[in-house]
Amino acid sequence: MDELEEIKRKKMEQMMNKSAQPSAEMPDKPVVVTDATIDATVSKYPVFILDCWAEWCGPCRMIGPIIEELAREMKGKAVFGKLNVDENMQTSNKHRISAIPTMMIFKNGKLIDKLVGAYPKPALAAKIQKFL
Repeated sequence: MDELEEIKRKKMEQMMNKSAQPSAEMPDKPVVVTDATIDATVSKYPVFILDCWAEWCGPCRMIGPIIEELAREMKGKAVFGKLNVDENMQTSNKHRISAIPTMMIFKNGKLIDKLVGAYPKPALAAKIQKFL
């Protein structure tokens, strides 16, 4: 019985060490999200910020580099994703995205906020920071 307890203890240690280092699994650049992958993706990370955009949208292209920078700067705290609304109408309709860019903020798989419009980097970072 002592051997079994030792195995349990070691396994528990491994699990605790793994959960204490989430940044190793968290990407430092935006993840491409589709209708087919959105549910699994938002559930995978504690904080997930989804940039809903379109190729033809000028403001979307303006904040693209900001999203890339924030993904690097917030690695280990949040993961960013990109959803092309023209190619993923099911998600766009489900979340009633009527203006882009729209940022959807998910915490533990649940939608907790939406930010509509092109924010400057400091303003966007401040809004996201309160969810970390």
